[in-house]
Amino acid sequence: MARRPPAPVSPLPQRDGIDPVHVRLPLDGAWPTVRAYLEERYGTAAGPGRIAVMLDAGEFVGPDGPVTAGEPYRPGGHVWFHREPGPPEPVVPFPVEVLYRDERIVVADKPHYLATTPRGRHATETALARLRRDLDLPRLSPAHRLDRLTAGVVLFVADPARRGAYQGLFERREAVKTYEAIAAHDPAVTLPTTVRNRLVKDHGRLDAYEVPGEPNAESRVELLEARDGLGRYRLAPRTGRTHQLRVHMNGLGLPILGDPIYPALLPEQNSEDYRRPLQLLARSLEFTDPVDGTPRRFVSGRVLAAWVDPVGWRG
Repeated sequence: MARRPPAPVSPLPQRDGIDPVHVRLPLDGAWPTVRAYLEERYGTAAGPGRIAVMLDAGEFVGPDGPVTAGEPYRPGGHVWFHREPGPPEPVVPFPVEVLYRDERIVVADKPHYLATTPRGRHATETALARLRRDLDLPRLSPAHRLDRLTAGVVLFVADPARRGAYQGLFERREAVKTYEAIAAHDPAVTLPTTVRNRLVKDHGRLDAYEVPGEPNAESRVELLEARDGLGRYRLAPRTGRTHQLRVHMNGLGLPILGDPIYPALLPEQNSEDYRRPLQLLARSLEFTDPVDGTPRRFVSGRVLAAWVDPVGWRG
């Protein structure tokens, strides 16, 4: 199958480190105008009359300028627009530390509670948006992602021409990631062990869950040390399914401390307690640089609070 040509460069600038929405008009479209397509796709979410107002204001832009209300539909065309700002996002009160930066990559040490990239209600308060603004790198992009509640090492690509090379490290499982977690210590659980199963994460459902079938998730779990009923664990995922480590630890009977989903879903009002973050940290990332062959290893400088001060963490 022939690959679609890349989209043209957006005529709209970023806002607060957030890219405009890019719409590629379907090739099999039968709409009489671009407006008709936009109304069908976005009208319900935008609200009655809102698409017309945005068109009149020139907020939908094509490669040649603002889209007019009567502009004919052209299959395969491109349209950009900025999402309307929602309520102010709560500021995540922890910094993103930069571990390394050169002309090709930026390696960050992400705090708990900060999403890696814009998604859902998290947009400006994300590691990507902050780094784009703080480092003046508007074309910065992620090579991979960490869960919002997980802290630790994340690789970003500063040179757009090299994005595919660095993303490929993760797609081919050539990047070696290790994590640390704090959970209860149970001497009855035999460790080290390798957990393999098939995990599914449905759209709109918060938790991932195991189903019968060929394994698609694999994690190595070992106990590093234990004290006062807690264990510090080293986790080495071979795959990267959503919530994989959290589900695997919970399946061993060792749910990670501070997890608002596993083993039980907490009420939303209790899931954002900055004093008790999920005790999961992406400790290190290793790979051979795909551009120059240099061995790379980056280590988080963060600590897991429940291990350093278990009494204080529990409150």
